Amino acid sequence: MAKPQVLILQHADWERPGRILSYLEECELPTQTLRIATQKKPDVSDFDETAGLVVMGGPMDADDTDHFPGLKTEMKLIRACVSSGKPVLGICLGHQLLSLALGGKIKHGSSAEIGIGPIKRVAGQGFLEMWDKSVNVLNWHTDCATLPEGAQLLAKSEATKVQAMRFGSALGLQFHVEVTAPLLEEWLSEPTMVKQLKAAGGSKAQLREAFAAADPQMQAVAEAIFSGFAARCSTYAKALLK
Repeated sequence: MAKPQVLILQHADWERPGRILSYLEECELPTQTLRIATQKKPDVSDFDETAGLVVMGGPMDADDTDHFPGLKTEMKLIRACVSSGKPVLGICLGHQLLSLALGGKIKHGSSAEIGIGPIKRVAGQGFLEMWDKSVNVLNWHTDCATLPEGAQLLAKSEATKVQAMRFGSALGLQFHVEVTAPLLEEWLSEPTMVKQLKAAGGSKAQLREAFAAADPQMQAVAEAIFSGFAARCSTYAKALLK
């Protein structure tokens, strides 16, 4: 068997794994990035050698499988990983796909929630125990996901009832703590993102200032979550090689 790797599903050039990748690299875990959302029959034949799955954000609706048929395959991958105990991490769109894959629903919003705002920890054994009760994070989404039956709610906010959830080996985050300051600049160089930001009443300058103030806290949250995820992937990778 080839060395087990972590599979990263990406949906937009600017929606990269950021801090997630840093912690995977610290554990010396190889990664493979795939862009399969637009493919009808994508090749994911390396599933047996997958030590973990990261599903990133993106501009499409999670349930728009007519225009993005590969999302069906992504949800099948999520279900397969959860059923076999492989670690799964879903970010924003990935969080919503996780919910859909496990029987939840998508609630389409009429306006976007963009900017730095507080979320409240509900629970977090093994995932969020290092958080403060409330923490400021970067939100950038319009749709929200419901909590699938059997899932554990980990965090919520005033505008979004399910900000973080756990189901078995899977963790879903509606918010973005994977984003670093340089990655945020990439977001703010993308016309579609800037259009959304302005439509939500924000500006580049305001967001940069708020991000800089919240970044130390977000970095601590990211370390708690992503280092734990990377460790679980490493453990699973070692088990595959036995």
